[in-house]
Amino acid sequence: MLFSSRPCLLALGAAVLALIPGCATDTIKDTNPVIPAATTTAQLRPGDSLTIALQGVPDPSTNTVQIDDQGLITLPFIGPHPAAGVSTANLSTHIRETYIAKKIYNTVDVSVSVTERYVYVGGEVAKPGRIIWTPDLTVTKAVQAAGGFSLYAKEGKVTLVRDQHAYELNARLAQQNPAQDPRLMPGDSLQVPRSAF
Repeated sequence: MLFSSRPCLLALGAAVLALIPGCATDTIKDTNPVIPAATTTAQLRPGDSLTIALQGVPDPSTNTVQIDDQGLITLPFIGPHPAAGVSTANLSTHIRETYIAKKIYNTVDVSVSVTERYVYVGGEVAKPGRIIWTPDLTVTKAVQAAGGFSLYAKEGKVTLVRDQHAYELNARLAQQNPAQDPRLMPGDSLQVPRSAF
């Protein structure tokens, strides 16, 4: 039985056109998601570098320390001390109270200041690792600081992790429109996935 060729061709053409949008890869969205501000910007995090000055004691000292993965710092005479999850003011108070409670000093003035904070960039970038945070650091600036995207980077599916929540961003959109390039906060993590092609 013969079919009319014209209706068959029209139906075939419509079917092919219906499939074409499914073949498109990483179309640029109109906007990236709005990412809430970090809830713990005033709190210290693992990786933060600190300067801790001890004054009003026989041997005043300034100690440069970094908060380790367990959230601890190590200070003279008191050893490991918790530091992550509190403000610099609270940490100063805790250190002072520890020195006095352990009868190392009768009185001591403690000042804590943050010298460096970091964000982390991993996956398909030239130099994955931590980047020093600055107040103007954005997603695209962090990727540039990590050496740029690798050849196989899936730029339209970058994941930003903040406060244990993940947000998918299109870095190509951020490059084209600075208003769509979110600012990063200390402790943020970017992960650039590998493209299937």
